[in-house]
Amino acid sequence: MLLRRLIDQDRRLVTDAEVLQEILHRYVAIGRRDAIQPALDAVLKVVDEVFAIDHEVVERAKRIVMGSEKLSARDAVHAAVMERHEVLEILTFDRGFDVLPALTRIIA
Repeated sequence: MLLRRLIDQDRRLVTDAEVLQEILHRYVAIGRRDAIQPALDAVLKVVDEVFAIDHEVVERAKRIVMGSEKLSARDAVHAAVMERHEVLEILTFDRGFDVLPALTRIIA
């Protein structure tokens, strides 16, 4: 498993508050409120830091999404957070990030 390998390599793993919000949204949407805490615990157990989303991030995300019709608004928020914190790699199956030349998508 790729995540296990990154943990074993002692890689610094980060996420942003939008990821945690997506967990909340998804589990509420499918009627699985009981799964929210275990899912959040699983994420928070492996990450070293959770980055905040603020007005500046949203403004940068707006500029990113306006420059790329292939990138979703949520992905633009993640990209803006990554840019702010100089994170250059992303662990995701989402190929939408491939349109951003400054980011490298970590794949198996």
